[in-house]
Parts: sequence; structure tokens; C-alpha cells
Amino acid sequence: MMRCIAGVYAVTDRFINPRRSHVDIAKAAIAGGACAVQLRDKEATTRQLLEWARAIRDLTWRTDTLFIVNDRVDIALAADADGVHVGDDDMPVPVARRLLGAGKIIGRSVANEDEALKAVAEGADYVSIGSVFATSTKPDAGEPAGVDMVRRVRQVLPPDYPLVAIGGITLQNAATVFEAGADAVAVVSAVVCADDPVEAVKQLKQLWMKIRGEKR
Repeated sequence: MMRCIAGVYAVTDRFINPRRSHVDIAKAAIAGGACAVQLRDKEATTRQLLEWARAIRDLTWRTDTLFIVNDRVDIALAADADGVHVGDDDMPVPVARRLLGAGKIIGRSVANEDEALKAVAEGADYVSIGSVFATSTKPDAGEPAGVDMVRRVRQVLPPDYPLVAIGGITLQNAATVFEAGADAVAVVSAVVCADDPVEAVKQLKQLWMKIRGEKR
């Protein structure tokens, strides 16, 4: 049974806060109780990326935190990650599935309801909608989709299908995202730039647990 993607989904970034490495962020995510950590670096060489991926795989091994690699199916395979996250310019979901096999997780970035339904049909294990709010960590994110898009995508997805929201999400606005139907919030700056990244993850997780409890 695949572990659930719900709560806090931490995404690494070595540029917005150079004092913290990908591995530092992964350590904080695990310590704070994140459901997943995604290694994202579009500038690194393949060898650099593999080195970081293997280090993070070692950290997440036998923990409750999934390890996801952004874009690179080859790195996910080489490091034995739990899965991969792909977007419009990356390997199509069906091809990634053929390479990774049935036991790995494949996430897909989507921008609207139609893309979400297509991702489900192609076999993605979860979809990520965004950018919900304006964000500086992904220059090509386009206009913010808004919380309403989270709600609309949630309505067309199967009830238990994981929906991740990403883009400009902070402790201050995460409640509205969870209330709109997101199972998890993918955060970059909110953790990477926090004074205490472990505490930042913990607070977001506590918020998720509180809202989840209120919905039940």
C-alpha cells in the first residue's frame, strides 16, 4: 500500500537561501514530519543531482517521509527514490510509469480541471495544482491560479485522490488552501527561508491536522 501524500510536502531549493543545502532542507522536512520531500534543482549536473538524491534517499529510508525527485526519472531510478514529479516539459506519465514500474509514485503538475482529469487517466498517483498564489521560486509559474482553482480541481477528482497545492503558500494562507480541498501543501520559501525550518514544517503540519480534524 502506498504511503499517503497528505500534510506538508517540502520542496528543496539551494538558491533562495544559499545557507541551506538540499540535504539540510530534507533533514528539516523529515524532522518536522513532512509527508514528502522533493529534490528540485534544474541547474545541477546529473552527477551532482545523483549525489544529493542518494544522500536524501539515505535520510528518508525507513521514515514516514517520501522522497520524490523533480523531473528526472533517471535520477529517481538511480537513487531508488519513492517516485518522481513531472510537468508539461518532462517525460509523459505513461512513459515514466513504464520505466519506474507500478510500485513507484508519479506526481503531475496541472493548471486546471481538464489537466487534472487527464493526469488521473494517464495513471498519475497525485496531481499538484498551482501556482495558487504569486511565487518567486518558479519564474515560469504564470498567473496565480487562486484558491478557487484548488476547489474546482478537488471537485472533479476522485474523493480519495491526493491533491497537492503549490505556489506562494505560507503558514498565514495555508488554512484557506486546506479548506479548499488540498490534501497537502507543497512549500519552498516557507521552509527554506524560515528561521527554524523544522518548526516551520511542524506548524504547517499542526495546521493541517487541526483542519482535517474539523472536517471529520
